Amino acid sequence: MMVLYSGTTCPYSHRCRFVLFEKGMDFEIRDVDLYNKPEDISVMNPYGQVPILVERDLILYESNIINEYIDERFPHPQLMPGDPVDRARVRLFLLNFEKELFSHVSTLENRATKSNEKALEKARANIRDRLTQMAPVFLKNKYILGENFSMLDVALAPLLWRLDYYGIDLSKNAAPLLKYAERIFSRPAYIEALTPSEKVMRK
Repeated sequence: MMVLYSGTTCPYSHRCRFVLFEKGMDFEIRDVDLYNKPEDISVMNPYGQVPILVERDLILYESNIINEYIDERFPHPQLMPGDPVDRARVRLFLLNFEKELFSHVSTLENRATKSNEKALEKARANIRDRLTQMAPVFLKNKYILGENFSMLDVALAPLLWRLDYYGIDLSKNAAPLLKYAERIFSRPAYIEALTPSEKVMRK
């Protein structure tokens, strides 16, 4: 059985919990206190971060790598495209998300920068601008890739859930993006994947 070591407020762990519930297979989630991590976390992941997925002899870390493995092991419902060209494009999108959005999420999550208001405001502005640029896509698309829910939606969802929590206000121009976010949040697997600490992040 797969075991996911997951931070209860960690956006990257949130992605993996979301995929596990979408797949609806047997798994175990072990909650990790992000500020008092057990020693075995550093043994399993040299970077000392969650999420970590363990299955028999296999130990994986990094949310996108974990999620792609789960998707290949349990192909229904498929979250990565079957076609190699489309799959490569999705991987590129995922990399862009990490560089253009989640690098700033890491700043907002980092305890060391909590008192540096300038760095926090810059991170918020970068996220706000990038999300606003994406918004027009959702005037015609139900999900990022069109009609089909995919790994890209999984990757973005934890950030959209945390906008209030991070103090990010989007303008009216981002309305299509916020409507899209509500579609994601209404998925049964999404609701199941939320921890009690995440549920209180949104009013």
